[in-house]
Amino acid sequence: MLTLKEDSSIIGITELRNKSAIVLNAIKKNKVVLTKRNKPVGVIIDYDEYEKMLRIIDEAEDIVLGGIAMDRIKRKDRKAISLEEAEKRVGMR
Repeated sequence: MLTLKEDSSIIGITELRNKSAIVLNAIKKNKVVLTKRNKPVGVIIDYDEYEKMLRIIDEAEDIVLGGIAMDRIKRKDRKAISLEEAEKRVGMR
């Protein structure tokens, strides 16, 4: 396993098979880039880091979609309805 910078390492698939215990310890501190024939094919990261990334992506999506919704509300040529009204129209209330 080769350390690129303080938070990333590279390991080949073959080496991963032989040193899985070492890799599992390494992902607590580093992102581990998997390579096959010296080309990156994947990344192994700590599960807590993975969950943190998913939360950030979800928050970014919420911000973008919220901005789109606000832009639509501000349009003069389109009517906006409340969430309650939309739920009534589709039979949820």
